[in-house]
Amino acid sequence: MNPLLVLAEHAATWHDAPLTPEIEHHARRALVDWFANVLSGASRAPATLMAAALEDETRGGGGAVCYVTGKRVPVRHAALINGTASHTVEFDDIYRYAVYHPGCPTIAAALAMAQSKRVGMASLLRAIAGGYEVGCRIGVAVQPSHYRFWHTTGTIGNFGAAAAVSILLGSDAERIAHAIATAATMASGLQQAFRGEGMSKPLHPGHAAEAGAMAAMAAAHGMTGALDVLHGPAGFAAATSEDTGKWEKSLANIGKPFAITDMTFKNHGCCGHIFAALDAVRDLQRENGFKAAEVTGVAVGGYRATKDVCDRPNARTEQDCRFSTQFTVATMLLHGGVRLSAFEPERLADPAIRALMPKVTVAIDPDCEAAFPNARSAKVTITLADGRVLARHQPTRKGDPDAPLSDDDLSDKFMELSAPAVGEAAAKAVLTQLWQGADLPASVPLLNAPVPRAAE
Repeated sequence: MNPLLVLAEHAATWHDAPLTPEIEHHARRALVDWFANVLSGASRAPATLMAAALEDETRGGGGAVCYVTGKRVPVRHAALINGTASHTVEFDDIYRYAVYHPGCPTIAAALAMAQSKRVGMASLLRAIAGGYEVGCRIGVAVQPSHYRFWHTTGTIGNFGAAAAVSILLGSDAERIAHAIATAATMASGLQQAFRGEGMSKPLHPGHAAEAGAMAAMAAAHGMTGALDVLHGPAGFAAATSEDTGKWEKSLANIGKPFAITDMTFKNHGCCGHIFAALDAVRDLQRENGFKAAEVTGVAVGGYRATKDVCDRPNARTEQDCRFSTQFTVATMLLHGGVRLSAFEPERLADPAIRALMPKVTVAIDPDCEAAFPNARSAKVTITLADGRVLARHQPTRKGDPDAPLSDDDLSDKFMELSAPAVGEAAAKAVLTQLWQGADLPASVPLLNAPVPRAAE
C-alpha cells in the first residue's frame, strides 16, 4: 500500500462530494474558530513584522486577502501571513490524535486560493474538509514519537494545505499525489522554536500554508514529486518518526469519522498540553470555594509533553508564559480563567501570580502518559493551608470532541477574540457570514492597524 496514493485518491473525491449538513456544519465551526484567531492575531507580532518585511512583494496585487494589511495579495503571501497570524494567540483548533493544529495552515491556504479563484463558500468548505482529512491522517501515522522533536503543525500542515489547494484547483488524484509529494520535502518546524524564546512558532503554520499552496500550484502545472516520499526508507515517516508502520491504522476506515467532525476547539488561551490541568483546577476551586491565598501546593501529573514542553517555573515573557503550567495554573486560581488578558504586561509581572507559581509542580503520570495522544488527561492535587488535600483526575479537556464547545460557545469565543480587534459590529457581521453565508468573507479593517492598509 502506498499511503500517499490512498490519500490523493480520497482527496480527489472532494471535488464533487456531497456537502452534507454534518460536514458543512463542522467545517463552518472550524472556519469560525480560525477567523477568531486570525483577526485577533492580525495586529500582533510576528504577523505584523512579516507583513512589513514582505511589503514590497505585494505591490503587484493579487486575488487573496491579507488580514494583517487588508490588501489583495498573491495566494502564497496571504497563506503565509494569515497562517502566521492565526497561530499567534494560541486559541487555534486541535486534532488531538495527531497532536496537530490543522486550521492554521489548511484554512489559510484554502481561503487564499478560494478568494483568488472567486469561488463560493461551499467549495471552500469542501476543500477544508478534504485538507483536514489528508493532514490529520498523516499526523496520526507518525505519532507519538514525531512529537519528541518536531512541531506537527509545521511539519504536517503543508500536507493539509497542499490537498486543500489542489481540490480548489480541480487537480485529479495524480496531480494531488504529486502536490503532497512535493509538500513532504518542504516539511519543517522544530520544537526548540517554542521551548525557548523567540517568535518563530507562529511562522511554522504560515510556512506550511505557503509551502503547501506552492506545491499544489506547481503540481497542477505538471511538476512531479517522489510518490514514495511518505513511506520510503529515506522518506518523511522514516526521517521524523519511530512509528513508520502505522499507515494501515491511520488510513483504516478513512472518513469514519471525518477529521473535521472530530476537532478540539480551545477553551483556554495557552498551550493545549496544560488544558486538562486547568480544567481540574477550575472545577476543584468552584466546588470547594477556596481562595488562591489558601493554596500551599498544586501538584500536576500529566503526559510527557506536559512536563517537557510546559514545566516552566520561571517563565517571564508572553511566549514563555503561554507554555508555562506554573503561570497558567496560578492565573486560573487568581482570576478564574486564562484568556487574552492573562498575557498583558501587567499580568505577566503580577506579584500575586509570581508568588503562587513556585507552589506549582509538574511530573509525568504513568496513566496520563499511557493514554496520550488519544486522551489529554491530568491528575491534579491541591493542598490548602487548613490541611485539606483536594484531588481530581481530569480524563479529557473542555473543548475536546467528548466535551465539546457548543456553537454558542464558539460564537462567544469569536466575539471575545475578534471584537477588540475589529469592533463589535464588524465582528458580528463576519460571524453571521461565517455561520450562514454562501459567499466568502472579504477584508475586515482592524481598529489598530499596525501597517498601512489599502482599500478593497
